[in-house]
Amino acid sequence: MRLWAFLLSVYWVSFVTYFILWKSYKHVSNLRATARSTPDVKPEEFAVLVRDVPRSSPDETIKDSVDSYFRALHPNTFYRSMVVTDHKKADKIYLEIEDHKKKIARAEVLYANSKTESNPEGNKPTHRTGFLGLIGKKVDTIEYCSEQIKELLPKLEAEQKTTLRDKQQRAAIVFFNSRSAAASASQALHAQVFDKWTVMEAPEPRDIIWPNLSRNIYERQIRQVVVYSIVFLTVVFYMVPITAVSAISTLENLRKVLPFLKVVVDRPAIRTVLQAYLPQIALIVFLALLPAFLTFLSKAEGIPSQSHVVRATSGKYFYFVVFNVFLVYTLGKTLFASLRTILDNANIGVIINMLATSLPGGATFFLTFVALKFFVGYGLELSRLIPLIIFHLKRKYLCKTEDEVKAAWAPGDLGYGTRVPNDMLIATVVLCYSVMAPLIIPFGVAYFALGWLIAKNQVLRVYVPSYESNGRMWPHMHTRIIAALLLYQATMIGVIGLKKFYYSPILVPLLPISFIFAYICHMRFYPAFANTPLEVAQHELKETPNMDAIYTAYIPQCLKPDKLEDLDVFEDAQSHTTSRAPSF
Repeated sequence: MRLWAFLLSVYWVSFVTYFILWKSYKHVSNLRATARSTPDVKPEEFAVLVRDVPRSSPDETIKDSVDSYFRALHPNTFYRSMVVTDHKKADKIYLEIEDHKKKIARAEVLYANSKTESNPEGNKPTHRTGFLGLIGKKVDTIEYCSEQIKELLPKLEAEQKTTLRDKQQRAAIVFFNSRSAAASASQALHAQVFDKWTVMEAPEPRDIIWPNLSRNIYERQIRQVVVYSIVFLTVVFYMVPITAVSAISTLENLRKVLPFLKVVVDRPAIRTVLQAYLPQIALIVFLALLPAFLTFLSKAEGIPSQSHVVRATSGKYFYFVVFNVFLVYTLGKTLFASLRTILDNANIGVIINMLATSLPGGATFFLTFVALKFFVGYGLELSRLIPLIIFHLKRKYLCKTEDEVKAAWAPGDLGYGTRVPNDMLIATVVLCYSVMAPLIIPFGVAYFALGWLIAKNQVLRVYVPSYESNGRMWPHMHTRIIAALLLYQATMIGVIGLKKFYYSPILVPLLPISFIFAYICHMRFYPAFANTPLEVAQHELKETPNMDAIYTAYIPQCLKPDKLEDLDVFEDAQSHTTSRAPSF
């Protein structure tokens, strides 16, 4: 009869989770509304992203097509448009110019430092023009880079004109003279068919992934299916290549595969080190490459913004860590046998019974795992010891100019793509063991309480955000916590069911309740995250928006002229303004 306590505890944990998730969703929704209704002028609030622009007639450019279409549909609020272009070549030339400018600045500092009383003329820095500066003709760095810049500037200007005239893509940024007009346009269905004139809220200028904007809807859907298939295979079979590399990386196999390494491997000191660490190094390298690989896959889907890529990467990485850290360890050595059982008997009852049988045995390991993350992980995060060491090494041996020192010190952003999934893994572990091993709860509370303090400090005082999405990460986190809750409930149904407890089916309704709760939250709160409500967008601004500045913010750096007043020169992909004045 004591099992009643466990059964009621499952209900208690579930309903407390529902309550906290509901309050959190409401709180974050209010924070987002406050951020989106501030009186500050933000370029992305006056713009929409238009994709899948239909092919225009031969005598009409894409720019003319976009202008005429939106001027007809939004005659009082349309300001102007900017057609997306393929500016890869212009960007390459621009980056070369910027690289030469950095080399000149560095060389000038070295030249100034070389002047002494004994050598008042100093020594002008030189470098070789060949591969990595190791081969080729030796030249004066300052003179050579200055000449290169003079040669590249006309090429850049010519490429800018060619890009804006001949490399227009079937996508555009359309600007409106008020926030509410842009919000309304982003939510309206513009075309009768779904594969034309797809309109959405524009990302921040710094957040846009330009090459992905021109991909049409069919290409995006095909890419998404292919990427999800690759991700599924990666999540399920990622341990296979790790195991294979670990097997190959033994000394005996290395000697067979790479005979020229025998001279090195046969030395006693090196042999001892390699035997101890080589397989572990192979594992670490594979795991370190995973986030970059998942980010690459997310970008390949055709996602238009970096913030969306981070959210997509975070979701993929969450399912990876839950499967390969939580479930793989839980099932342990019987993993592949378990997979075969699941494939032979593909029903939910078999999976629940397997988890219920295996999960209790991992309680001690995961309690230690949470404690280790709590004591060690946050210590490293707060001290930032490794970035500090790297910074001092760069400053001493590599950095010569103030810009180089600033670049070496730059902490980057919070790293949501890996941080959020790891926190969600801890939430999953604590939920699943909250009733079976309640001792894990204080460690989970300590982990998130201390994590809240440390993350708040790091966000406010250390990390520099590379974009602002105003809380768009929360619906993603909410969905993953619901997934963790469902895993917990399914497991507890199996655990209590294995005890032959007559009333264990009472837990079964929790699963549909969780799905219903997730659906209600999605219907009530998510639309305000997917789009900006008009009641939020209509709040007054503290100053009349400078529409030229808003428009200029979206011009890629490589296409901007030296003088912003010369923007009218580049009018092929940029429409003329309407006579409508900007409004509040």
